[in-house]
Amino acid sequence: MDDLMNTVIWDGKTLSDLLTFEFLASAVGSVVAAILILLAGFVIGGWVRRRLVSLGGKHAHLDVTLFNFLGNVARYVVIAFAFLFVLNTFGVQTTSFVAVIGAAGLAIGLALQGTLSNVAAGVMIVFFRPIKIDDFVEVSGQMGTVKDITLNFTELASIGNVQIIIPNSEVWGNTIVNYSSYPLRRAEWTFGVGYGANLKQAEDTIRDTIMADARSLAEPEPFIQVNNLNSSSVDFLVRVWCNSGDYFAYQADMKRRVKEALDANGVDIPFPTRTIVHQNAGADDTVDA
Repeated sequence: MDDLMNTVIWDGKTLSDLLTFEFLASAVGSVVAAILILLAGFVIGGWVRRRLVSLGGKHAHLDVTLFNFLGNVARYVVIAFAFLFVLNTFGVQTTSFVAVIGAAGLAIGLALQGTLSNVAAGVMIVFFRPIKIDDFVEVSGQMGTVKDITLNFTELASIGNVQIIIPNSEVWGNTIVNYSSYPLRRAEWTFGVGYGANLKQAEDTIRDTIMADARSLAEPEPFIQVNNLNSSSVDFLVRVWCNSGDYFAYQADMKRRVKEALDANGVDIPFPTRTIVHQNAGADDTVDA
């Protein structure tokens, strides 16, 4: 029995040492301390996360998605440090443990390189906000309305309401055309009239028709001028500003209205013609088409 009591069991201590009051008190104290450290880690981690999330919600120019992500990262970092303190409380050497975690993290990072690049790009998109929900954009060869931005991908709805999923690395790494970024857009048309038309009348007709529309803005000043003497027409270049949300319908509507107004005012709108001359035929055999 004495041999059993004197057998080294753990950390150089025999069974008789382990059964002493001092050691039991120390062990209970270590367990209680570990529990308190873990509880403190979870409480502090949760508090840090809530503070970061609330910070993102208080400022309109900050995106909540980014601060949710940062809050979760901060919470797990605090909890990880709490576990390290617990291990240190029980006498476990954490230096080698941290080295193992670092090596494992490196291996995981290399294995998930593509996924992590999407996450990193997602953080940059959310933080710098080159695009936002409901923006109409063109990116990575795709055009549509932004429906969602996650840390891995960006979701667009095409003009035909088809879902388009683009990895964030392709969004951040490509040119982004954001049609919704500015409140105003400049619509542009080219209207051709015949060489025999009264240019002043044609210009007034175009100007009056477009500016009569409530979507046309007087400021910045519209541009309506003869821009080109084409082979069969005199071309007016027309540039008028409108609200970005009205752009597509406005541009289409004005094409029809100007055409109808020019017709109503007797302004000739040329269209392509072709003259066919038959070889070895008389003048009466010439056909216009």
